[in-house]
Amino acid sequence: MLALLGFSTIAIFLFLIITKRLSVITALVIVPLLAGIIAGFSPKELGEMMLAGMKQVAPTGILLTFAVLYFATMLDAGLFDPVVAFIIKYVKGDPLKVILGTAILTMIVHLDGDGTATFMIVLSAFLPIYKRLKINRLILPCIVALSVGPMHLVPWSGTSARAISTLKSDAVHIFNPNIPAILAGLAWVLFVAYFLGMKERKRLGIVDFAYNHQENLSEHERSLRRPKLIILNAILTISLIVVLIKGLIPAPVLFLLASMLALLINYPRLTDQQKVLRGHGMNIFLVSSMIFVAGIFSGILTGTKMIDAMANELVSLIPQHHANLLPLLTAITSLPASILFTPDAYYFGVVPILSQTATQFHLDSLEIGRAALLGQMTVGFPISPLTASTFLLIGLTEVDLGEHQKFTFKWAWGTTLVMTIMALLTGSIHI
Repeated sequence: MLALLGFSTIAIFLFLIITKRLSVITALVIVPLLAGIIAGFSPKELGEMMLAGMKQVAPTGILLTFAVLYFATMLDAGLFDPVVAFIIKYVKGDPLKVILGTAILTMIVHLDGDGTATFMIVLSAFLPIYKRLKINRLILPCIVALSVGPMHLVPWSGTSARAISTLKSDAVHIFNPNIPAILAGLAWVLFVAYFLGMKERKRLGIVDFAYNHQENLSEHERSLRRPKLIILNAILTISLIVVLIKGLIPAPVLFLLASMLALLINYPRLTDQQKVLRGHGMNIFLVSSMIFVAGIFSGILTGTKMIDAMANELVSLIPQHHANLLPLLTAITSLPASILFTPDAYYFGVVPILSQTATQFHLDSLEIGRAALLGQMTVGFPISPLTASTFLLIGLTEVDLGEHQKFTFKWAWGTTLVMTIMALLTGSIHI
């Protein structure tokens, strides 16, 4: 009975958010709450389960809130402007250098884990260059999409935050083991950029070309730039990443302190701080609030034992001698899953069942999370029709979604496969 109710809860949740009948936040609360009532639990019991779930994900919610604020502050302050200017100056009119420069700049800018901001920054810098040089119009969205993929595994991205909160883990256990896979994915992207760049150089040749990034900034963007503080901001950011990877300070506390320092250093005046907070407040609220309501969803499914019941049913269907392939199968199917599932549907609906099933077979449940992150809404989000940022990418570059998917999919899946192989070699996942 509980297993059937659990699968029905997941199916109804997926249906409601895929068909846009309810918002993700509403569905994450209402659907499991109704299922808990049907299962016979009292309002008090359900309230305790919901509170327990929110307590579990509170560190992740705090991490996401202040990580987004930190990198938004650094973008506003112009930390990456010298990199943008240098790359644009270096690439000049060589299609190969332009495409490689696009990949490198995208990887650097996407340290903030925000696809929308990355697309706007990189495309505003490179779209005029691609048009002037008449580079294949499908290459720009392809390279940008590929380059954000491996970088989207950073623990403060919305996708990783979902995986971390669902598995009740932290960045050290989810992100760190995947670092070799991320590096392998970035190397693959640079190879693809080189391959496509050589083709375009052969087709178009090299021409003289001049472009100034600073002249293309808006007045609002210029008012927030702090060019004299770039070195200090770079030291602060590098120190932050080193401390995060070493796990010297809990990640939520680390980003809270770092974001406060970043605001104080760059914008000591209250009015300037308010400009930054207003500019990014809505995005921060929407993402962080989703994490807390996700805690309600997982809290009810866990507290009512629905997750256990569903896992037991799956265990009975999977042959024992094939159980060790579960992490590998999760990794291989993670990219195509981006076309079928939103990140909320996958990480809050599918991953808990897979991870609990892995536990039943005495496998490390965290491997499911690491495997899922190798493609599902990381490498896969810029080609998925289920994310708004995909339409921003193709809209700004003026290409059709179908053309973009057809051109990019094979290279993106190649990224996932390369990352999967590296994850197997380094022990992030096992078979």
